[in-house]
Amino acid sequence: MESQILSVAPADIKKYSKQFSSFGSDYVFARLTNTELFSQFPNQAMRLGGMTMIICLKGGADLHVNLESFHISDNTMMVVGGDSVISVDSVNWDNLDAYVFMISPDFIRDINFELDLIASMRITSNQPPVLQLTADEVSLMTRYFDLIHYNTVDNVDARYVRSISRSLIAAASYQLMQFVSLRAENTSRANMSRRANYVREFISLVNRYHRRERGVAFYASKLFISPKYLSMIVKESTGRSAAEWIDDYVILDAKNLLRFSGKNVQQVAYELNFSNQSSFGKYFKHFTGMSPTKFQRS
Repeated sequence: MESQILSVAPADIKKYSKQFSSFGSDYVFARLTNTELFSQFPNQAMRLGGMTMIICLKGGADLHVNLESFHISDNTMMVVGGDSVISVDSVNWDNLDAYVFMISPDFIRDINFELDLIASMRITSNQPPVLQLTADEVSLMTRYFDLIHYNTVDNVDARYVRSISRSLIAAASYQLMQFVSLRAENTSRANMSRRANYVREFISLVNRYHRRERGVAFYASKLFISPKYLSMIVKESTGRSAAEWIDDYVILDAKNLLRFSGKNVQQVAYELNFSNQSSFGKYFKHFTGMSPTKFQRS
C-alpha cells in the first residue's frame, strides 16, 4: 500500500555510508562499502526523491523497481528515474562496493542538455535500466563521480560548487548516453529493417524541423509514407506516438529557451513558430501544467 512506502530524499542516503557528500537538497553521493551501516537499512519499499545512478563495482543485489525485478552485479550500472518505487530483496553485503548518486528534480532541470543528444537516449528508452559495463567504462564513470564528490567536499568556495557539479553531471550523463547509444547501434545493425529505418529517419527529421513543423503529416510526406503508417510504426517501435515525439521535442526546446536563452516568452514563441504568445502559452501549459512565464521564473 502507498502508506507503507518510505520516501527517500537525497540527504537520506548518507546514513548508510561513511564516504558521502551532498550539496543541500540538490544531490548526494555515497559509496556503500561498510556492512555495519546496513543494520538499519529499510527493508520496505522506498520512493526515490530524485534520479538515482548506481554503479556496482563488486557484490550484487536483487531489486524490484516499479514492480519489475532486476539484478545488479560486478561492473553493472543502474539508472532509476525520480519518483520510482524501489525495494531491496537481497544483497551480497559482505562483498558490496557500490557508488550511489541521487540528483533532485530541481537540479536536473537546471542542466542545459542538448536536444539531439537527449534524443539519442530517448529513442532507446525501451532499454532496461541495468547496463553491463566494461572495466574501462566503469573506471571512466567512477572518475566522474569522484570528481563530483571531491568538488563538493574540497572546493572552498561554495559559489562555484553548484556550477562545477552541474557541468560534471551533464558530462557523466552524456557519457552514459554514449554507452547506451553504442549498444543500440550495434543491435540495430544486426536487426535493421525498413521500419527501423523509417523510425530513425523520423526522429532525425523531428530534431531538424520541430521548430517549424508540429504536424505528423509533414514528417510522413518527407518519408513518402502515410501519416497513419508513420504513427503506427513509431508507436510499435518506441512505445510512443509520432505526435508525442514531436510535442516532446518542442516542449524540451521551449524549456531550454525559456531558462537559458535570455529571450522573453514572446521571443520564444516566435522562435518556435507559434502564431502568437497566447497560443504558445496554451500549448506549453497543456504539457507542463504551468505557464511559460511561471516556468521561466521558477
